[in-house]
Amino acid sequence: MHTPWKNLTDNTPKTISKLYWLIGINAVVFLVTIVYAPADVNLRLPSNLPALLAHFWSPVSYLFVHDGFISVIFNLLWLYWMGQLFESYLGDDRLVGIYLLGGISGAVLFVTVFNLVPGLSGGGLISGASASIVAIVVATATLLPNVEIRLFIWPVKLKWLVVIYALFDLINFYSLGYGVIVAHIGAALFAFLYIKQLQKGTDWIMGITNLFKHRGPLKVASKNPLKQTSTRPRQDEVDAILDKISKTGYESLNKGEKEVLFRASKNEN
Repeated sequence: MHTPWKNLTDNTPKTISKLYWLIGINAVVFLVTIVYAPADVNLRLPSNLPALLAHFWSPVSYLFVHDGFISVIFNLLWLYWMGQLFESYLGDDRLVGIYLLGGISGAVLFVTVFNLVPGLSGGGLISGASASIVAIVVATATLLPNVEIRLFIWPVKLKWLVVIYALFDLINFYSLGYGVIVAHIGAALFAFLYIKQLQKGTDWIMGITNLFKHRGPLKVASKNPLKQTSTRPRQDEVDAILDKISKTGYESLNKGEKEVLFRASKNEN
């Protein structure tokens, strides 16, 4: 017998998307730092090497710490919007990977620059999910540069969204601080290189993930997880898919439509 409760549970996803876990962790850490101020300082990323060694967890923890309510809301909205698009095409394991490895790459460049470039001393502390979000935006735009999303009321191609994001960094250079800008550059470089390697058949993120997974029977698989066929799709087919995205969003596409879109993006690069 099908009761309303059974119908509800049957239609409820059995697992929660890892995107929502990332958003939830950011929100919880933000609340903790409000209640317990010392956690805020201890979780931020210092450029000073002795301080970094004493806070060895900070290259990861700084990605979940925010300066204020406006900062956390702004970052989590971007994470939700762009994370959905990235996740729908490459999956939530890669989303978590690009979030962490992109942010860590930003941390590495930040610490390196402030300790090796003459004339730069200190650099203070940096925090926030923005480096990870930059990595997600750049990765998605590198994969699907000509896919349009709606920015407020205007349709914008993802490749131009990266330019807009970069201009935003330049405009807010002094308020963000050059330490944050350096971290953004490191995250963007990692994301760009990751997608380029993925398109060639090398998946850094899943390669790391698979090290910690139980290995079952050996299976023969395609070297390139994205490469299905090199045939250029018809333009009317691409136009129909882009029209569907503008009306119902990228998440409404099925697997075949995403594959067509990906092949079109490779031919247009």
